[in-house]
Amino acid sequence: MSAELLINVTPSETRVAMIESGILQEVHIEREAKRGIVGNIYKGKVSRVLPGMQAAFVDIGLEKAAFLHASDIVPHTECVAENEKKQFQVRDISELVRQGQDIVVQVVKDPLGTKGARLTTDITLPSRYLVFMPGASHVGVSQRIESEDERLRLKRVVADYCDENGGFIIRTAAEGANEKELAQDAAFLKRLWTKINERRTKYKTRSTLYGELGLAHRILRDFVGTEITRIQVDSRLIFESLKEFTSEFVPELESLLELYEGDKPIFDMFDTENEIQRSLERKVDLKSGGYLIIDQTEAMTTVDINTGAFVGRRNLEETIFNTNVEATQAIARQLRLRNLGGIIIIDFIDMGLDEHRQRVLASLEAALSKDRVKTNINGFTQLGLVEMTRKRTRESIEHVLCSGCPTCEGRGSVKTVETVCYEILREITRVNRAYDADNFVVYAAPAVAEALEGEESHALAELEVFIGKQVRIQAEPLYIQEQFDVVMM
Repeated sequence: MSAELLINVTPSETRVAMIESGILQEVHIEREAKRGIVGNIYKGKVSRVLPGMQAAFVDIGLEKAAFLHASDIVPHTECVAENEKKQFQVRDISELVRQGQDIVVQVVKDPLGTKGARLTTDITLPSRYLVFMPGASHVGVSQRIESEDERLRLKRVVADYCDENGGFIIRTAAEGANEKELAQDAAFLKRLWTKINERRTKYKTRSTLYGELGLAHRILRDFVGTEITRIQVDSRLIFESLKEFTSEFVPELESLLELYEGDKPIFDMFDTENEIQRSLERKVDLKSGGYLIIDQTEAMTTVDINTGAFVGRRNLEETIFNTNVEATQAIARQLRLRNLGGIIIIDFIDMGLDEHRQRVLASLEAALSKDRVKTNINGFTQLGLVEMTRKRTRESIEHVLCSGCPTCEGRGSVKTVETVCYEILREITRVNRAYDADNFVVYAAPAVAEALEGEESHALAELEVFIGKQVRIQAEPLYIQEQFDVVMM
């Protein structure tokens, strides 16, 4: 099935929507403030060597010098025989690096407080299915892939991609991946390593050789091989960056990129914005009149199916069966859209015929076959519940956009102050495009107003420059956190 990607970019947030046949199927969200530097590769200079700590400080161009321990330097060990047993000892730091030396390092831990970043010279490059290990010659397989046949299959396929440049680790997500997907991942990683080596010789010291990919770039990397027909981006800066990225690393996607310059916000296409809002609700209406109730808890997610206003044409058994079949399509979509993972319990309406139960299971399996995330259905239990699992790949959309409600002490949830701030900024942009106003006044809850004048003031200032109008913030003590009004003046 063909798909389309919509990429919405603001200085504070990047959102990617995957549309199939005009219907929103997946949403990916990344906030700039939450991004770290773990995985970044730098060309640094050793500023100090501390033999007493078996460590060195490396200047990689950040505010604080980064920390490199002798055990994180490759090659860093020597093997000695003692009582016929092999023992590995960490070599002295003075033998491994010297002050003033240029060195290529990767960040394994973000700076925290007064401490600088933690580094390693053991470079690894991850993609969706594989991790490239420069200089290695072997293939490793994630321990979480339990099937011995699958481990052997993956190892046999990936072994063909190893050469003098490096080897690979097969990630858990590769379970079930076909040869084409693995080959595309390996080719991408090899091209990436070639580019890093080129930059290594060209770039000056204290330069970034590779920055861990942002959401828009990761999505394009991970969607190589899928039937994408169009990729629309509403930011010229990111569009140009993606053009350069696809040209270098995923040329098969370059021709699909388009700069979106429409009058309406890009997420108004296909009703995407409203669909995201609906994905936060417990109740999901079915076209027949039935509905689902979805409850996400720490331990598991439960889905309850009800007939609602659907009464059918012949008898109750037919009504129940048809509602359950319709529900399988909605459940598969909601699991992807909300990114629900872990244990999932589905309470279908009780069916008297075993044939109906088997057909409902078959319908569910067919609907889930479109999911890029691994799922496993265990069938009906003695209580008539369907047990299934879906691999956790990232936070659910509810956990990204919402936080525990202070009023109900966590029994429910409300959108975070950050989320409401971004909604307000988008609403101002929307109103400004639709109407002619001299300036705007935003009435919002005190916490939201405080954030707009504090942590998010830079985003508000950028918006004022963009629309060429002043925006004034007014706190309303009686407003709940999600409540706001944008008034034209």
